[in-house]
Amino acid sequence: NRENMNKAYKRVKANKGTSGIDEITIEDAYVYIKENWERIRAEITERKYKPQSVKRVEIPKPNGGTRNLGIPTVMDRIIQQAMVQVLSPICETFFSDYSYGFRPNRSCEQAINKLLEYINDGYEWIVDIDLEKFFDNVPQDKLMSYVHIIINDGDTESLIRKYLKAGIMINEKI
Repeated sequence: NRENMNKAYKRVKANKGTSGIDEITIEDAYVYIKENWERIRAEITERKYKPQSVKRVEIPKPNGGTRNLGIPTVMDRIIQQAMVQVLSPICETFFSDYSYGFRPNRSCEQAINKLLEYINDGYEWIVDIDLEKFFDNVPQDKLMSYVHIIINDGDTESLIRKYLKAGIMINEKI
C-alpha cells in the first residue's frame, strides 16, 4: 500500500546508499517512482515485476582481504524494505530469543550484556562464530519452504524468489 511504500522510501533514503546497476540515485528515485508507480504496482500485483541484478562491489575488511557486497537498485531496495516492514513482525515470533544478529531492536551491546549474564551464572566457555559467505550458501529451496510455512502467500513468495534469482552484475556480466 502507499503508506508502507512511503515509509520504505523514507527508510531507504535515510540509509543514503549508492545506486544500483541502473544508476538511479535515491534523489532521482522520487521522481521516477512518482511517474512510474502505477505501472510498478501493477507489475508487482500481477507477478510481472522483475527485480534487476545487484551490482557487485568489494569492500575492504579491517583485517585485510575484501568482502563482496551486492547493491540492489534503489527501486528494488524500496520494495524489499516495504516487504521487510510487513514480514519482520510476522517472522520475529519464529526466531530464537538467543539470536541477536540482523534482528530489529537487538544490538551487539545486548548480546554482550547477555554474555556477561552467562559468565556471572558460571558459564566458562564463549564461542563467537562468523560463518564465511553464509548468505551465499543458504539453500534457497529450503529457505523458501520456511517462507511458505510462515507467510503462505503465493504473491509474496513469488516476489521473494525473484529477488533470490535476480543475479549479480560483475564487470558488465550477469
